[in-house]
Amino acid sequence: MKLNERLKHAWNAFTVDDKILGLGGSAYYGGSSSGNAGHKLSRRITANDFAAAIYNRIAMDVAMSRIHHVKVDSTTEDRTPMNSTLHDILNVEANIDQTGIQFMQDLVYSMFDEGVVAVVPVDTTISPNVTGGYDILSVRVGKITQWFPQHVTVNVYNEATGRPQEVTLLKANVAIIENPLFAVINGPNATLSRLLRKMTQLDAMDELSASGKLDLIVQTPSQVKTELQQTNALQRIEKMEQQLSKTRHGIAYVDGTEKITQLNRTINDSLPEDIQKLTQQFYNQLGLTENVFNGTASEAEMRGYYNRTIDPIIDGIIAELVRKFLTKTARTQGQTLESYRDPFTLVPIEQIAEIGDAMKRNEILTTNEIRSIIGYKRSDAPQADALYNPNMPEEKQPTGSITPPAVDATKAQLNGKNTKEQEG
Repeated sequence: MKLNERLKHAWNAFTVDDKILGLGGSAYYGGSSSGNAGHKLSRRITANDFAAAIYNRIAMDVAMSRIHHVKVDSTTEDRTPMNSTLHDILNVEANIDQTGIQFMQDLVYSMFDEGVVAVVPVDTTISPNVTGGYDILSVRVGKITQWFPQHVTVNVYNEATGRPQEVTLLKANVAIIENPLFAVINGPNATLSRLLRKMTQLDAMDELSASGKLDLIVQTPSQVKTELQQTNALQRIEKMEQQLSKTRHGIAYVDGTEKITQLNRTINDSLPEDIQKLTQQFYNQLGLTENVFNGTASEAEMRGYYNRTIDPIIDGIIAELVRKFLTKTARTQGQTLESYRDPFTLVPIEQIAEIGDAMKRNEILTTNEIRSIIGYKRSDAPQADALYNPNMPEEKQPTGSITPPAVDATKAQLNGKNTKEQEG
């Protein structure tokens, strides 16, 4: 597209024209609600530091899985990387303030905090309200504040003004990402909400125990039924307080007929145990273990964490991005988004050689492919790019295997030598 055509058709989410939407001068979007009418449990929960740490860890792990725009061959299933603006947004630069990794981390963290968020294409080459064949130049994560039948009002950061701004956009033009763990995290009866209430109670008890109160009951020698007797009892308590505060070591004296009882037991002895049980239950529902957070998780624990927690989140994000930002024509041509994660990240270094040998013997990877995985430079050896089993002779190689170049050269030399002998 030429420069003058790009300037003519360029579109920005914050300068949307209601007339283009076919709504006339006075835009009416239908009945609205502050929550998603299609979701019964739409109540935002403000998380404390405990939940924020979990959100941040999961968001970081999701951001480490790179999402690529590829074209899949329908016959060979080969993946060809697409040189598109959508690929650059997800991997290089999402907007003027965020890289692709930072954008993905912001998306997942906001999704956990809000329950549902929107990915807004802020700048595009052509208005999405005119055609679906446009390129996205920048995206932002926004908070959905109003839901309409065909539109949503999104609070999103406007980089031109430096302030958040509400814009109403078509649902078909924004990717609406919902937390797959909504019932566990964002629901009103979610395990996290119960856990946070228990932790708030425990914090209140800790503040009360650290306030310096003695929690004593003083038994006076006389009854305190009349107002005069109650006044005398209060005066006696004030004198004891003065003695404790003014003396160097906090010592006071009492009469021989007075009796003091200290309340040194907690109000609820089972509260720490309840918090521990709810924490474990919350971890289990998220597919997590404490070892995942303290860095001592085994390979099996990390694999379960990725399969039960990380992969469903990534798959949900990819499905919505493909549905909204790839046209039907592009999907018919085989274009899609796929996530990639290094399978050797969780493998101990001493097992890399064994795995590489098994991959090569079973003709899954070549030598150079294995070297690139572990971060080594490609080898110039002729057989380094051959897919074959080096432990088997040529005549016993499986059908369909690629004979290494070195074997081809040797075979050619032998054939030439035998031909010369026959001619002689």
